[in-house]
Amino acid sequence: MSPARSVRVTGVVQGVGFRPFVWRLAQDIGLRGWVRNDAAGVDIHLEGGDDRFDAFIERLRREAPPLSRIDGIEAHPAAFDDCAGFAVLDSEAGRVATAIGPDAAICPDCLAEMFDPAGRRWRHAFITCTHCGPRYTVTRALPYDRPQTSLAGFPLCPACEREYRDPADRRFHAETTCCPDCGPRLRCVDAAGDALAGDPVAAALGEIRRGRIVAVKGLGGFHLCCDANDAEAVARLRARKHREEKPFAVMLANVDSIAAHAEVSAAEQAALESRERPIVLLRKRAGADDAFSGVAPGIAWIGAMLPYTPLHWLLFHEGCGRPAGTDWTLRGHPLALVMTSANPGGEPIVRDDAEALARLAGIADAWLLHDRDVVSRCDDSVVRLSGGAVQAIRRSRGFVPRAIRLPAAGPSVLAFGAHLKNTVCVTRGGEAFVSQHVGDLDNAATCDMLDETVGRLLRLLDVEPEAVAHDLHPDYRATQAALAFAQERGLPTFAVQHHHAHIAAVAAERGRDEPLLGLALDGVGFGADGGIWGGELLRVDGMRCERLGHLRELPLPGGDRAAREPWRMAAALLHALGRGDEIERRFPGPAAGAVREMLARGIQSPPTSSCGRWFDAVAGLLGVKPVAAFEGQAAMLLEGLAERAPDAAPDPDGYAIGGDGTLDLLRGIPALLAEPDAAMAAARFHATLAAGLAEWLRRASEATGVRAVALGGGCFMNRILSHRLEQALATSGIEVLQAGAVPPNDGGLSLGQAWVACRR
Repeated sequence: MSPARSVRVTGVVQGVGFRPFVWRLAQDIGLRGWVRNDAAGVDIHLEGGDDRFDAFIERLRREAPPLSRIDGIEAHPAAFDDCAGFAVLDSEAGRVATAIGPDAAICPDCLAEMFDPAGRRWRHAFITCTHCGPRYTVTRALPYDRPQTSLAGFPLCPACEREYRDPADRRFHAETTCCPDCGPRLRCVDAAGDALAGDPVAAALGEIRRGRIVAVKGLGGFHLCCDANDAEAVARLRARKHREEKPFAVMLANVDSIAAHAEVSAAEQAALESRERPIVLLRKRAGADDAFSGVAPGIAWIGAMLPYTPLHWLLFHEGCGRPAGTDWTLRGHPLALVMTSANPGGEPIVRDDAEALARLAGIADAWLLHDRDVVSRCDDSVVRLSGGAVQAIRRSRGFVPRAIRLPAAGPSVLAFGAHLKNTVCVTRGGEAFVSQHVGDLDNAATCDMLDETVGRLLRLLDVEPEAVAHDLHPDYRATQAALAFAQERGLPTFAVQHHHAHIAAVAAERGRDEPLLGLALDGVGFGADGGIWGGELLRVDGMRCERLGHLRELPLPGGDRAAREPWRMAAALLHALGRGDEIERRFPGPAAGAVREMLARGIQSPPTSSCGRWFDAVAGLLGVKPVAAFEGQAAMLLEGLAERAPDAAPDPDGYAIGGDGTLDLLRGIPALLAEPDAAMAAARFHATLAAGLAEWLRRASEATGVRAVALGGGCFMNRILSHRLEQALATSGIEVLQAGAVPPNDGGLSLGQAWVACRR
């Protein structure tokens, strides 16, 4: 055998301390050679003997750094160079075949160092090492080296330079490392841009405690921050941001502080404390709405998160009086901060200092700024626990651009996603890279972010797409952007039906490339027949999709307006029951007569099979929410109401399955109207819907011979529905596949589009 080996490691192996790990491992085993980054990953040359080579490869896999992900290790004989020792070489450029890692929360070592009064990084707001800190949001290109990041303009001081060059130091080639002498600087300013007196963190916390709203610069952009315990401050933030009822997230110092206001299971604690530090949806405890009045009104869940940047921790440290050490981080802490994305009017999150001062004028009272650029906008991720596993609701900071392994490799595809909750997806070989949350493409700023995100992903991954995928709807801004991109480059395009993409996203994530049943339940999607779909039973086999059935269609009186006004959907139910004469009595108002007339004459009332509209209709009937303030609000409130009667049984006569494959829920509505307890009625609707869907799927499984079903669409963010349906199907031996790494809602649609196009 050759006395030398060439080892190639691919995956997330840059910016995670991989080269110093290799250096220490080689020293420990007694190998000579070198290691370097290049565009394809990590390249290693080893000399020293076969037994040592084998031990090196085994330990390389087993002991890899915590932020790394090894996708492949290839070892081949190499020419013997008679190396004198083991060296870490400079990076080598080339065609990119690796990926940068996501941003990671501050690690325990850096946290302890930041709160050591004797250390040179005492209260340093930008402390980081190879095990933590920003990655994706500060990186402009690969290989991941300091000149390619937004730290390029901050030359290292001699002390930091020594750490950076020492392979034995945890900051060896930590590209974002710095200290108070050489790093970025904080400043806290007022609306005129004038600096507030004193320490910037102390000034910002002082503003918050006085009921003011402070814009705080984070990793992927700005937060708008206020005291969650100050109802007047929360109300002011709502008014200024024009966000009347949509829930805010809160940040608390630790799990004990959160547990005073919400139930936290062991799995939820693990998610809260993970290096991704997402917002986790937790069930409220009694009294949570009293403590955090106006934060998440009327909803059974609250979104909570822990500090993840040094700057966040400094706010809580200031609130504790600046104690030494980290013992205080483990105790309950009264400070609770609303932390919501700083994005006026549904636009993308604010990123730059100048942009923040301009776009947040009239919203914020003060700005906590710093001079490290945010390269990529990235909102906080939102997750929940479903069946003990983490399920993404919004996949962004902390998770992007982590690759999703596809069931098979294919040509590179760029998919442009949906109109709402937009993300884009790029495939490279057997991997899919889903972008951070872009948002709803209802304004020019978000459309610009879509274009920006496409360009950034392609540059970062060094991919030239061979095809473009998009939604079937011709008028979506995402569709138009996809067609323009493809036309400019002469690429083929693939239109993928909305609900087909929902099911394909689950199949792609779960590594399934065989025929599946698909149950796609959401608010709206353009159907293959040009209709408004949203409650679909499908058979999906890669690029092929067959519609086996759908929910009974309901009219949408007033078209899209009915999706915003659940009382209109309730009127549609009354009309379908032959009780249209009750509409004006139940829903007094100037529009009720017009809606009754629309329904009676069948005008301006297009039919839809949408499951989301069934939720709206029942919420409207039960008086839960006649007019919604944001998308999905009525369904969320209906779910919260149903939580109060968890043992409700389904109505065995509440649904019917027609010979044409239609699932009709209308027959159960009179019983709901007759139920005096609204919570029981809401719970019974959930139970009956789950029972009907389970029976629908059982019949489809028997007819097709397919024994696995993928659940996709925004309605599967409803925990009651998902849990009851999965339980019912388990007794029938039908395997249930649900989204996890990507959201079941439209945020995962780009992955499904890309996978269908790959299969074509």
